[in-house]
Amino acid sequence: MASSQANLDKMQLRQSYRNLWHTDLTSTIQADFPYCCFALWCAPCVSYMLRKRALYNDMSRYVCCAGYMPCSGRCGESRCPEFCLATEVLLCFGNSVASTRFLLQDEFNIQTTKCDNCIIGFMLCLQQVACIFSIVAAIVGSEELSEASQILSCLSDMVYCSVCACMQTQHKVEMDKRDGKFGPQPMAVPPMQQMSRIDQPIPPPVGYGSQPAYGQPYGGYPPPPAQGYPPAAYPPAGYPQAGSYPPPGSYPPPAGSYPPQGQGYYGK
Repeated sequence: MASSQANLDKMQLRQSYRNLWHTDLTSTIQADFPYCCFALWCAPCVSYMLRKRALYNDMSRYVCCAGYMPCSGRCGESRCPEFCLATEVLLCFGNSVASTRFLLQDEFNIQTTKCDNCIIGFMLCLQQVACIFSIVAAIVGSEELSEASQILSCLSDMVYCSVCACMQTQHKVEMDKRDGKFGPQPMAVPPMQQMSRIDQPIPPPVGYGSQPAYGQPYGGYPPPPAQGYPPAAYPPAGYPQAGSYPPPGSYPPPAGSYPPQGQGYYGK
């Protein structure tokens, strides 16, 4: 009872996850087409490898169905985890794929998009409809219903196999992202920090680029052209040159010429 309640709590918690898969189900074929084909034709082998990789190749952490089923922890996994995992992927293939998916979602807080939910829901509904048609055809004994149920069962199996292959490819791409195969990992180890001391005049440039020395150009800009003072083009043409201002004889005025003769200080 407690384990089932814990699983329900986890399902409700997944609705609040904010991270997304690196690729959705509709783009997995473009993301890794060879692996998608491999997952289609060798689905149990792929499920075995992905579960082991999701556990970081540490099989001591293995629990049947990743702890999401009532049988988890009661199948002797600790004594022979490789055999138990092989049995899981062969006898409970659907649960093995779903358990690996839940394991990755809980580790990286990944939500399933609405499009992925629609694809998975369509697959499950088609399986239920095919099962209902098979039961009705067996009860009624109609050949037409029997043929229709067989066609529907074949269609549901095709959809199931293709969706599981896309899901496993999605899991593989997500673990490639986790293992840094797409470039540097998003969370890298920060550089070693240094503490500035009292006897140190300049604190260490931790987290900053090297600063140019005083008097050197900053940021790669070229230094301004060297010129004297005043500039060669100053003053502009039309202005008197140096030593000729004010014009000769213009200042001070000749004695007795200011104010004009015949006028006083106030023009009288």
